[in-house]
Amino acid sequence: MGSLDVEKSAIGWAARDPSGLLSPYTYTLRNTGPEDVQVKVLYCGLCHSDLHQVKNDLGMSNYPLVPGHEVVGKVVEVGADVSKFKVGDTVGVGLLVGSCRNCGPCKREIEQYCNKKIWNCNDVYTDGKPTQGGFANSMVVDQNFVVKIPEGMAPEQAAPLLCAGITVYSPLNHFGFNQSGFRGGILGLGGVGHMGVKIAKAMGHHVTVISSSNKKRQEALEHLGADDYLVSSDTDKMQEAADSLDYIIDTVPVGHPLEPYLSLLKIDGKLILIGVINTPLQFISPMVMLGRKSITGSFIGSMKETEEMLDFCKEKGVTSQIEIVKMDYINTAMERLEKNDVRYRFVVDVAGSKLDQ
Repeated sequence: MGSLDVEKSAIGWAARDPSGLLSPYTYTLRNTGPEDVQVKVLYCGLCHSDLHQVKNDLGMSNYPLVPGHEVVGKVVEVGADVSKFKVGDTVGVGLLVGSCRNCGPCKREIEQYCNKKIWNCNDVYTDGKPTQGGFANSMVVDQNFVVKIPEGMAPEQAAPLLCAGITVYSPLNHFGFNQSGFRGGILGLGGVGHMGVKIAKAMGHHVTVISSSNKKRQEALEHLGADDYLVSSDTDKMQEAADSLDYIIDTVPVGHPLEPYLSLLKIDGKLILIGVINTPLQFISPMVMLGRKSITGSFIGSMKETEEMLDFCKEKGVTSQIEIVKMDYINTAMERLEKNDVRYRFVVDVAGSKLDQ
């Protein structure tokens, strides 16, 4: 899994404290072990959970912390036992870089639910070294947690698929919504939500965007291809839409009431939580009982699902809507992300940035 005999240097941008301010940081990578690949980072998407991490919103951050888990890069070195990749391959690395491989979830190829999973940053690897993310020029990753980017897919477009894309694809796939004819809702139109609209439409669904205001209506309907748009504060329209949806993917990453959205679901409908929220959510039980509705959750997706999702997006022509920035803009991008001022995903051009200044 790697050794400490020969260490490589990496330059990334790290937060040092809960202010979340990122600045250049030099650290060491482990030597490329038998099953490892070294990846030169080309692009890395910026996710709302990166914001949670650098600001210690969940109370678990360890500094210095290099975030970034939507990583696309080129393989520059492979270990002796690597069979899946070769030097020069364009590859992706998501949120996970390890798991125990022996538990029930690992044996079922849903390693994202392994209790001993290893996060790509803000964690400790098997060699005792802290893991650091993709806002850096290089990473060393076990080949089993690397995916190949399909031929012809633009690397900057692929980056958000490795978190935002798989996070909506996995529950649609798992809960049986991966075929046409369903009526779905996407709650919240941010980085994950916009991918939800695109992937659900590519699966052949009738898609309703649910938002707190009208300001994204035109974008949702005309540019992303949604079929309908609901403003959650419009009581009349919400009542008209009651009992109409098979599922709602709830992408909102802050505390919010669930009752208004539960009322939109048909009998046996599912409200699927995928936003990371650090405060309790509330609902009254009849809202669930009287329609045999489910409140459930989903966490990213497996490596197998990630490969399937990338192939699906390539086949259907699904891309992410991005704003490309350089690393020296990252702190401003973080501020804008916190204000939801991005359409719809920042992607950092890591290879084109001067990381040491």
